[in-house]
Amino acid sequence: MSEKARGGLFSALGDIEGLTIFDAFAGSGALSFEAVSRGAKHAAAVDIDKGAIESIKKSIKQLRLGDEVKAIRANASGWSDNNPDTLFDIVLAAPPYDNLQLSLIQKLVKHTKPGGLYVLDWPGNLEVPSLQHAEKLKAKKYGDAQLVFYRKIS
Repeated sequence: MSEKARGGLFSALGDIEGLTIFDAFAGSGALSFEAVSRGAKHAAAVDIDKGAIESIKKSIKQLRLGDEVKAIRANASGWSDNNPDTLFDIVLAAPPYDNLQLSLIQKLVKHTKPGGLYVLDWPGNLEVPSLQHAEKLKAKKYGDAQLVFYRKIS
């Protein structure tokens, strides 16, 4: 996610004090770190890439955020299967654009608490997907990307 989109994301989210965050395709962990710096209670950063997780763990140690950010090396789908009842206030899904899997994006909605937010980073040139159990609130474009905000409805 670009720096501009990340700024737009947190501006749109507003006060996230005390909330829990699921960063489903964490990459560098920037979304997780930004969330806890803005008062989120906890962020779970999941990524399949070994180097990405090692980098996140290094940053956790350097920033002394061991209680706030947890780095988990896993495929998002596998993590979901192994943690079916784990819920978060906000789920951030920024999947790699070269491997968009609508079924996985839909699957991750179940980790959003009822009434919580699911935010999808989606290519700006593609139609915004409809997701079951989620009501689309708004979409905002940032260059070649768009952020789509959904509210979990059941």
